[in-house]
Amino acid sequence: MKLEEIKTVYFVGVGGIGMSALARYFMAKGKQVAGYDRTPTELTHCLEQEGAQIHYKEGEELIPEAYREAEHTLVIYTPAIPKEHAELAYFRTHGFEIQKRAQVLGLITRSSKGVCVAGTHGKTTTSTMAAHLLHQSHVECNAFLGGVSQNYHTNLLLSEKSPYTVIEADEFDRSFHQLSPWVSVITATDPDHLDIYGTPEAYLESFAHYSSLIQPGGALILHEGLAMQPRVSEGVNIYTYSRHSGDFHAENIRIGQGEIYFDFVAPDTRINQVQLGVPLSINIDNGIAAMALAHLCGATDEEIRQGMSTFKGVERRFDFKLKSDKAVLLSDYAHHPAEIAQSIRSIRKLYQGRKVTVLFQPHLYSRTHDFYREFAESLSLADEVILTEIYPAREQPIPGVTSQLIYDNLRPGVERTLTTKQEIISLLRSKPALDVVVVLGAGDLNDYVPQIKEVLENR
Repeated sequence: MKLEEIKTVYFVGVGGIGMSALARYFMAKGKQVAGYDRTPTELTHCLEQEGAQIHYKEGEELIPEAYREAEHTLVIYTPAIPKEHAELAYFRTHGFEIQKRAQVLGLITRSSKGVCVAGTHGKTTTSTMAAHLLHQSHVECNAFLGGVSQNYHTNLLLSEKSPYTVIEADEFDRSFHQLSPWVSVITATDPDHLDIYGTPEAYLESFAHYSSLIQPGGALILHEGLAMQPRVSEGVNIYTYSRHSGDFHAENIRIGQGEIYFDFVAPDTRINQVQLGVPLSINIDNGIAAMALAHLCGATDEEIRQGMSTFKGVERRFDFKLKSDKAVLLSDYAHHPAEIAQSIRSIRKLYQGRKVTVLFQPHLYSRTHDFYREFAESLSLADEVILTEIYPAREQPIPGVTSQLIYDNLRPGVERTLTTKQEIISLLRSKPALDVVVVLGAGDLNDYVPQIKEVLENR
């Protein structure tokens, strides 16, 4: 089906961050958009205000009449949706064109130069940062982001003139194998999604295969020290990056008084006095990768310097909700042990000597089963850990796999509580003191952040 033949687009799982960006894209192209999602959120409300028809109960009878014509309707679904979903079953049995989100992204980006960011963690911040650097430069860009940009309050950027499209290349369900990048960063390859891949070796192999998809004449920018072996085509340049070494790196790093400055070093240029708009230690690495992408795409040194200082961050990525002398509250999407460790270490550097309380909702039974010891090790970097029940997302429970596994493996001396998300507010109200509070995880515990903020403000 060609884009010009499509009149209506139906999304099964429209509220996901990646799906909603595609919904916005098709609405911007003048197509009618409708879809299903399990629960209403701020994002789905925004989509409805922008013109999408969305319902929240599953049933083929709820599909609007305009979307029942197979000849002109494209159906897009997310792999998080169960195969037996009633609406998907209707579309399958009635001859509709049905594609995964990643397939559609692949189609869209083959007509442009894909600027992709892959990796176990860091990809949302890095890709959003790269998109901002390009968008505010003379180069401009299109972008399908895995988070809502704080600069633009959206996860979709469009440009009439730019040949570049920034994409977060997601390894879940091997989605990134649908892409044909022009240039790509790989930030990290710590094993994850072992419910899909089975072994760490298979996970690494998927990244090697992804690197083979980069177009000749393009480039791969690898974080130093990754376990994967790239497998690029002839004519693809390979660069390395990291905080202290590699083809792209930082020098003269200055951290203090809530600010971070460094000098950016590339093979053919140097940009002095770069200020991080979101001054977190981990954003030095993310920033180097984003600057490398922007540099290779033709942004000038001064445009890159300006863009770095004006970057405001991504919602739910080290997202400060409260900053006062009495209390600090931030929300972070970290849901892998390595991400959690980085998040807590960054907080420790920012707030030395203060008590750090982490509220964590594990995401997926399979991930908890595979990494509960690693989760406990990372969470033990905090002073206090409050664990809620596992957020199942697409999964059914696994016997014996609960948050108790993490709780039991926390280091001695770490204050700990096991609770439910419904009881989290009353639990926090009962505590005599709270200082720096961090809500971690990819589930729906973040929905309670406004109430948590209220508790802290009213103390």
